Amino acid sequence: MNTIEEQSLAEACRRGEMEARRMLYEQYAGRLFAICLRYVADRATAEDLLHDSFLKIFGSLDRFTYRGKGSLRAWMERVTVNTTLEWLRQRSRLEEEPIEESRSVRLAEDESAVDVERIPARELMRLIEELPEGYRVVFNLFYVEGYSHADIARMLGIKEKSSSSQLFRARALLARKIRDYEKNN
Repeated sequence: MNTIEEQSLAEACRRGEMEARRMLYEQYAGRLFAICLRYVADRATAEDLLHDSFLKIFGSLDRFTYRGKGSLRAWMERVTVNTTLEWLRQRSRLEEEPIEESRSVRLAEDESAVDVERIPARELMRLIEELPEGYRVVFNLFYVEGYSHADIARMLGIKEKSSSSQLFRARALLARKIRDYEKNN
């Protein structure tokens, strides 16, 4: 979709044109669903969150400001991430998962030996999906979305140190899962 089409589509959706809304949904639903799945491993919940995200998108298009090619997609992705995080916060699903400190330190030290490049992308995504919810959320916000620990802490209503700790533990657990995968494949 070129720049003019994206801007025109956003404007038509803002006016409430149903055909434009259908086109917007068809264009972006797959991408936004993948975002939901990164944060919640349950497909049915991810579908509900996608639906909720589109309701928020359609309800708040008047707040969207076109800033060039890709700005509509970026804005919609932000709305989807925020919708998903809001759902997680409401359900207190972001509490730290307990893990033995000595075990997590040992795993993190061995982490550098993991060769992520040798694992198919689909398998790596599956391993990330298997992380406990709190770990997975912080991991995705930090590595995929590019947020800092200060931003993550603010978004999730946790301390910055908790964000850092969750990421440390997520990386350690993921490293172990990758090594197990490599041994078995």
